[in-house]
Amino acid sequence: MYNEIKEVRFNSEKAQCFFSKILAFTLGPVELKELMEEGKVRVVDVRRAEDYEISHIPSAISIPKDELDKNLDKLSKDEVTIIYCYNQQCHLGARACLILADYGYPVMLLEGGFKTWTEDFRFATV
Repeated sequence: MYNEIKEVRFNSEKAQCFFSKILAFTLGPVELKELMEEGKVRVVDVRRAEDYEISHIPSAISIPKDELDKNLDKLSKDEVTIIYCYNQQCHLGARACLILADYGYPVMLLEGGFKTWTEDFRFATV
């Protein structure tokens, strides 16, 4: 197994494919903040509604992951939807992105989630 992994690590074509996909479907807080200022994205908080009520990213709407497929009318296929959840280890965001992609929505995931937005970058919340 180790030799297979080592072989892949020296394959620059596979690395190019992998990292181009990461950059295409994820973004960090600084990039999200810029896109929000330009009004070019819809931000969706997929955490529990109670946590959204306590604090959330400005302009984000709350659609808990388990309610996403029932609330597609709140989203548009003409703009990119940015999803965030709790933190880097939380997979609610990735699961929500997969749901939206399955329905044909352009979607990206905020890396690090709400924790990175608030604690690492100390950006404003509501």
